Amino acid sequence: MQPKPTRDGFGEELVSLGYENEKIIVFSADLEDSVRSEYFKFKFPERFYNVGIAEQNMVGIAAGLAKEGFITFVTSFAVFLTNRAYDFIRISVCYNNFNVKLCASHAGVTVGEDGATAQSLEDIAIMAVLPNMRVVCPVDYLEAKKITRFITNEYGPFYMRLSRAPYPIITSETDKFEFGKGKIFMEGEDLTIISYGITVSESLKAAEELKKDGISARVINMSTIKPFDEQLVLDSAEKTGAILVVEEHEITNGLGSMIARFLSTKKPVPMEFIAVNDVFGVSGKPYELLEHFGLDYKNIYNVSKKLLKRKKSNSSHKKNNQ
Repeated sequence: MQPKPTRDGFGEELVSLGYENEKIIVFSADLEDSVRSEYFKFKFPERFYNVGIAEQNMVGIAAGLAKEGFITFVTSFAVFLTNRAYDFIRISVCYNNFNVKLCASHAGVTVGEDGATAQSLEDIAIMAVLPNMRVVCPVDYLEAKKITRFITNEYGPFYMRLSRAPYPIITSETDKFEFGKGKIFMEGEDLTIISYGITVSESLKAAEELKKDGISARVINMSTIKPFDEQLVLDSAEKTGAILVVEEHEITNGLGSMIARFLSTKKPVPMEFIAVNDVFGVSGKPYELLEHFGLDYKNIYNVSKKLLKRKKSNSSHKKNNQ
C-alpha cells in the first residue's frame, strides 16, 4: 500500500463506527476537513457539530453530552486542542472521567510547511500527565483504524495523536492492536529502539543499516504511550542491555522520560534519547524536517552506534570492579 496519513484511517473508521453506534457524536472546531472528521459529517450530519474556532466550548459541550451517555469525539489540530482547551480537558473531561475521545491531527514536525506555531511537540507530555487520560499514537493508517475502534468501545478519556503527513504502511490488516502492549517489529540482541508514530519506520530503516555492521537491534512500536508496556521495556533492558527512545516530540517529559524514570528503579541500563531538543519547529517538507531535527534513520543509526560504545564501556567498567 502507498503511504497514508493516520488521520485518514481515523476518519474512515469513524464512519464505519457511526453506522454501528448511534451514540457517537463528533465535534469540530472548524477543521473537520483537515482532521478528516468531515467523513463522519457527510454521512451523519445530524450527529456532527462544528462549533467554530472555540476549542474550550467544544470540549465543554462534549463533556456534557458524554455525561448523558453519548460517546463524544473532539477533533482539531493537536496544538489547538491540547493548549487552548487544556483547563476544560483537565476538569470537565478527566476529573469527571467522562467518555470523551480527543483526536488530534497535525502533531509533530511532520506537519511540515505550516511551521512552528502549528507543530505540536509537547502534546504527549501535556496529555500524559492528566489522571484518567490514556494516550495513543498509531504507527500507520491501518493501526489508526484499529485504535479508533478500540477507543470507541473502551469507556473513558483518550487522546489519540494523528498525522498530516503520509506514513509508510508497516502493519497488515490481520495485525491486532492490543492496548497497553508494545509490539516487537524487529528482533535483536545488541540494543532496543523504542518509538511510536513515524519514527518507528525510521527506526526500522536504521536497524537494517545496523544489521550491515553486524549489529542486531530490537525495534518496538509503543503505540500505547500511557500506559506504556512496562514489562516489554523491562524484558528488553534485560535482554539487550541498552535502550534508545526515538520520538517526534520534545525531549522533556515524552515517552523517553517515562521510560527512563521506570528503568531507573527497575533495571538501569545505558540509554539515549532522540527527540526535539527544547526548540520550536520550523517550516519545511515533512521528511526534510525529520532530518533537520535528527529524527531520521541516519541519526538513529549514529546514535545507536554511540549507545553501543557506552554499553561496551559500562560492561568493561563493571568487570573491572568485580
